[in-house]
Amino acid sequence: MKDFLILNKLKKFYLPLSFAIIVFVFLLILVSDIYIKKIIDKDRIFPSSLIISTEAKFPVLKTEFIPFISAQGAVIMDADSKTVLFAKNPQLRFSPASTTKIMTALTALEYFKPGDILTVKSARSDGVVLGLKQNEKMTFENLLYALLLPSANDAALAISENYPGGEVAFVNKMNENAKKFNLFNTHYQDPAGLLDDGDYTTPVDLARLTSVAIKNPEFAKVVSTKSKIISDISGFNTYSLSNLNKLLGINGVYGVKTGYTEEAGQVLVTSKLENGHAIILIVMLSEDRFLDTERLLNLVTNNISYLSIRP
Repeated sequence: MKDFLILNKLKKFYLPLSFAIIVFVFLLILVSDIYIKKIIDKDRIFPSSLIISTEAKFPVLKTEFIPFISAQGAVIMDADSKTVLFAKNPQLRFSPASTTKIMTALTALEYFKPGDILTVKSARSDGVVLGLKQNEKMTFENLLYALLLPSANDAALAISENYPGGEVAFVNKMNENAKKFNLFNTHYQDPAGLLDDGDYTTPVDLARLTSVAIKNPEFAKVVSTKSKIISDISGFNTYSLSNLNKLLGINGVYGVKTGYTEEAGQVLVTSKLENGHAIILIVMLSEDRFLDTERLLNLVTNNISYLSIRP
């Protein structure tokens, strides 16, 4: 009888306790479920409300073959997508020689207007020069033609010396722009590309730079010009300019820039229009830059398909 009373008391004690434990466990599961849902919702990626109507175009070669070229570095790049269609030592550093002037032109175009009057502060006689005289005055636009067509080193110096802070500040700005354009294997020591020890870039960096440059209307206009006569502001000193790019106007080529030093070898940057798309071709440290570029042109002419990449 005594055991029965004890058992009865235990039942009266444990039943409410068991019920309380069940309720507590249920509430704990409920709270945990709510908490977990909040964490999941916080990290969930919801569909974008932005409707993208355009389709990305991804270029591929219809037929692939390896052209024989003497150039130690080369790249073919689609300017819009930055897709590399062909490469030979694309990340190897080379001296850019006068293709440095692509960055010189872009840097100058950020600051000068075409009609700005620049003064020749010091004449330069090394390498290819226009023959500018000290204190001669010329518009920036005319100096830009002199810089990019015959690749006049004295035009590069005149432009840089008229920049606030002079040549040193101008070259610093060129290197700032290299970082801005994500050209991490590119460095400039002078605006003309004469200092092979301090000027360097890679074929892929040079292609990326060119893809930026050809989008500048003033730059594109100048590099697509075969010849031009310019003068200083007095009109007494005139200069006849010829573009050094022999391929200009052939097979869709509309630019861009030649370069040469003994260390750099022959360098050529080319822009070609292929089915409405800009294609950049780079050859560096070449024995025959025009022949090498013609062989690269054969690789891409009527040989690129653009695939639609849907978002």
